[in-house]
Parts: sequence; structure tokens; C-alpha cells
Amino acid sequence: MKTPKPGYTSRRNFLGNSSALIGGVMAAPAILTGDLFAAGNSDTLRVGLVGCGGRGSGAASQALSADANVVLTAMGDAFGEKIPPALRELQQQHPDRVKVTSEKCFSGLDAYQKVIESGVDVVLLCSPPGFRPVHFRAAITAGKHVFCEKPMATDAAGVRSVMATAKLAKEKNLSVLAGFCWRYDQARREFYQQIHRGAIGQIRAIYANYFTGPVKPMPPASERPKEMGDLEWQLRNWYNFVWLSGDGLVEQACHSADKIAWAMQDVPPLKAVAVGGRQTNNHEGNIYDHMFVVYEFPNDVRAFLGQRQISSCHAENSDCLMGSEGVGKITGGSGPVIQGRQAWRFRGEKSDMYQNEHNEFFAGIRSGRLINDGEWMAQSTLMGIMGRMAAYTGQEVTWDTALNSQESLVPESLDWKMKLPIPPLAIPGFTKLI
Repeated sequence: MKTPKPGYTSRRNFLGNSSALIGGVMAAPAILTGDLFAAGNSDTLRVGLVGCGGRGSGAASQALSADANVVLTAMGDAFGEKIPPALRELQQQHPDRVKVTSEKCFSGLDAYQKVIESGVDVVLLCSPPGFRPVHFRAAITAGKHVFCEKPMATDAAGVRSVMATAKLAKEKNLSVLAGFCWRYDQARREFYQQIHRGAIGQIRAIYANYFTGPVKPMPPASERPKEMGDLEWQLRNWYNFVWLSGDGLVEQACHSADKIAWAMQDVPPLKAVAVGGRQTNNHEGNIYDHMFVVYEFPNDVRAFLGQRQISSCHAENSDCLMGSEGVGKITGGSGPVIQGRQAWRFRGEKSDMYQNEHNEFFAGIRSGRLINDGEWMAQSTLMGIMGRMAAYTGQEVTWDTALNSQESLVPESLDWKMKLPIPPLAIPGFTKLI
């Protein structure tokens, strides 16, 4: 195991530490018999994993823990060397559930398609988010239930594709689970239920933050092997490139944007303005390390979202909802509290939100009460993209402008030998709103 660099913060560790989660797991859903899932499936749900990094391995483990009759049968990643360690870890955790043979380990840019075509029933999409729209579309078109890690796209073109695919999933009666894991945390579910019932009156303002260290610092160009092409170099350092990650606001702080959307009952903002920039050396990367977005909602409601990923700075992941008759707070590792007409504090048992979402996902597949998070997961992603667009350009960005933007960051086709120039860091006032 590599020793983390100073200031390095993994997404899971940051979310876990900030919410003081413990390892409790909800009971696995009851197993139903019959052909509720797929004809000829013998009630065994076959899972394929696309993207074998830490989040992908975690999602696969949670899928295997969610249902007593789930097996992992296929794994794929752009880089083949990522598969063996992930496979070994999963075999240790679930020795009787991992049925992946060498013939079902796929590498390369088309690995996702091979996993989808390998005879699986459920696909876990955990590759860098720039690929999400294409992978999502392929899986749903092929008739697979999908776990879709957040965010769902890195540009508006991708969001529109995801929206269309989510609609197709409903038509095909397929389940779509979003990786916006806070929505499956019981404490926050009860908190937002209280908010929506009027516990603090009418929401007047929301302040959310996502202050942490850099997730994956960009190495200097001198560390790039001479034989390594542009695409491989960027994929191996995907977090540092806008087309692959969407930037920190979209890839990381989208959780905070999603909770703002949740508080507003998924009514989208009217417009946004933002500031941001890069204060630390990112070598060839082209993402900002801080942004601050002001979203305007109907009835003059404002939401403020601060995002920063710089080492040796104050770390916090909190939400404060200010209403006409009180305040609701989720502060760091503390449980949600409401100070209003009637004080409220979550007093239930803590549980693992990562596991909860997979428990509900597979229980829905078994029962036929399918989950489809498609519409709101796309809107929450667009909220992050909208904020980035405002910060990069220095312009006010309306929801319609963001949704209909013609900016397309992801290349239409990819090849290991292709030339892939790195766009310069955005400069507000000079970078154009497309």
C-alpha cells in the first residue's frame, strides 16, 4: 500500500470522516423466487464491474454484500494491471461470490462494452466520469440494470445524453442507481424530510462547503515515460483534466450541490455566478483548486457553495439551511440538527450509506419496485457543471444556458496513439461561454 502524499485526501475517507460513519450494515433484503429479474437467470444476479479503482472495488463489494444470491462474473478497466489487485481483494472479501475467470477480465478502451456483452445482468459504472454518458447508454441499450457512480458527465452534452438514457431506462423497465450516496444516508433522509415538512419554515438561504486536500496531485511532465501517449498520460492522471473529471466542483463537491438540490426538492436554480482559480502548481493539469458559487432559486432564495482542494488548509464538509423560522445544520461529523419551532436531532442508528444504496438497489430489482435516480442525478450533475462554467468564464450562467450549452469536452473517438492537446487553464473574462 502506497503512503499518501501530504495533504492527499481520498474521497471516501473525507466523506466517511466528515459524517462519522460506522461500519454497520442494513440487513440484506429477502430473496424472492421466480422470474422477477430475468428469464432463465435462476435468481442469480450476475454483476459486471467497469472501472477497477478503489471506488469500483468498493461498489462491487457492496453489491456482493447486498443480496445473498449475487455473483461477480466480469471486470473491465482501460488498464489491465488494475484488475488483478482488485480481483484479489474482492476474492478475499467474498470468496464464494467472485466468479471472474481470466476470460471475463477485459482491458482497453472497449473493456466496458466487453463487460456489458459478457452475460451480466447488472453493470457497475465506476470509470472516470468523462466516460459515463457513453458507458451508461451502452449498458441501458443492452438491457442491463446500472449503478452509475457520480458525477454523470463532465459537460452539458453528456448530461443531455444521460437524461435521454435515463428516460430509455424507464421505458425498458430497468433500475438506475446514482452514486450520490448521501441520499441513502438515513440521518440525512430524516433531516430533509423535516425540512420539507416546514421544520424551519421557508428556506431563505443555504450554505454548503467541501473543503479538503487534493485528491490526486498531478505529477510533473518529467515523470511521464517517453513511450506513453497523450491519452494514456491523461487517463492515468484523470482527476486533473476537465474533460475526464469535470473539475473538483463537478467530481467531488457535486455531493454538496446534490444536497442543495435535495433541500430545494430538485427544483433547479435559475442562474449562477461564481469565482475561482488555481493557486497551487498543477503542472500540466487544467482544473481549478477552488471555486465559490452563488446559485439563485425562485422566490429570491440563494445557495452558496464553497469548494477548495488545497493542502494544509481548513477542512470541512458541512451544510447550513437558513429558513424563515429556524436553521438546519449538518456540521462535519455531527448528526443533523434543527433549531426551529421544534428542536430536532437525528437519534437513529448510524449505517453505511454506501451499503444502504446497494441494498435498496438489489431489493428493488428482486421485487420489481425498480429505482430510477436518472432525472435528479443528471440535474445535480448539471448544477456542478453550471457552477464551473460560471467560474471559468466569469459570466452569469442561467439554467437553460447550462443545459443547452454546446460545449463538448469529451473527444468523439479515442485511440491510444492519438494526439490530445491539453487546453489551457480557464481565465475568467477571456474563456468564452459556449
